Amino acid sequence: MAAPQPYGSIIGDGFWNNNQALVALLGLCPLLATTTSATNGLGMGLATTAVLILSNVTVSLIRDLVRPEVRLPVFVLVIASFVTAVELSIQAYFYELYLVLGLFIPLIVTNCAIIGRAEAFASKNRVDRALLDAIAMGLGFTLVLVVLGGMREFIGQGTLFYQANLLLGDAATGLSLSLGEGFQGALIAILPPGAFIGLGLLIALKNLIDKRLKRRAAVRAAKAAPAPTSAAGVAAPAAG
Repeated sequence: MAAPQPYGSIIGDGFWNNNQALVALLGLCPLLATTTSATNGLGMGLATTAVLILSNVTVSLIRDLVRPEVRLPVFVLVIASFVTAVELSIQAYFYELYLVLGLFIPLIVTNCAIIGRAEAFASKNRVDRALLDAIAMGLGFTLVLVVLGGMREFIGQGTLFYQANLLLGDAATGLSLSLGEGFQGALIAILPPGAFIGLGLLIALKNLIDKRLKRRAAVRAAKAAPAPTSAAGVAAPAAG
């Protein structure tokens, strides 16, 4: 039996190494459609995280009770139930945000990131690990939504966290930033092509950072490696 994945590795996978938006490329429908602003991205990200946490925990609890041949229909039913609960909660407490996000909240049911984590992780691990995986994956996904939404909003409209009060209440009005009414933004940023371009730039940036980290790790490993020795047991001189 394979050793359980360390907690630190679970967190690292969720936020960076296996980020569902930048690496697995799952959940792209809400990612691309709702990130016209940072506020919309944050709202969709938190809704997705809530469903992911509830479904992961539930799947982990019932993993020994569900027969393998019916596990996927059961997982979808569990996810759909929690999506409905989250949708009704948003409609009740954040109605204006609900009107903005619209159809994309029910579509969380079809988010492959959620069903993927239920199948690949929650159904094979204890509740504590399933919960940690859901939190890490959900927040990692939310971070990408907020960053992409913030980029598109700032470039396209010259604002950041506009209408944050829809999600965080009247006290969050002061979080909104604006470059002024005279700002002429790039309209393409808030149109569908801007979502694809922005996501591509984020993926490219992550890949660039990963390559540099691997290069630095290789250099450190080479420096830490013992010098090769000759047949007489004397360290061989360095080349050059």
